[in-house]
Amino acid sequence: MFIRIERGSSSPVSRQIAEQIRAQCLSGALAPGEPLPSVRQLARELAVNVNTVFRVYEQMAADKLIEMRHGDGTYVLPRGPARENSRLLAAQREQYELEFNAVIHRGLLLGLELPDLRRLLTAAVAAEKRGAGGESRSRESKSRGAQASEKTATENTP
Repeated sequence: MFIRIERGSSSPVSRQIAEQIRAQCLSGALAPGEPLPSVRQLARELAVNVNTVFRVYEQMAADKLIEMRHGDGTYVLPRGPARENSRLLAAQREQYELEFNAVIHRGLLLGLELPDLRRLLTAAVAAEKRGAGGESRSRESKSRGAQASEKTATENTP
């Protein structure tokens, strides 16, 4: 299961987590019966509070998307009637479209042109298919920062 948190987003972290798990359940990316990470494990992976993940899991259980089994774990429930799933998936896609349009609008306001937007979209899709998502950029900048720190430390050593 892959979840990506946008720290600068106006959408709360709990909503971002819930929407991504919901979309993966409805699209079949998470199969019925598949175990989800424990609350603590997912909180650690996403660097969020344990209570945030717990509240998301509780809400998803109330929505009948997952089942929390005390002492055993959390599992994806079989999907409900096709009509209900398609309605929920359509709502998710509508929300995605609104967010996507907002990002495009922001890019245009920043002076990006259509070729720039197309290049960014193509690169983001390629990164997601590789499984890197936004991690490659953050790892790259961290490694550059670490190299600069090492260089400074070496230069300051007598």
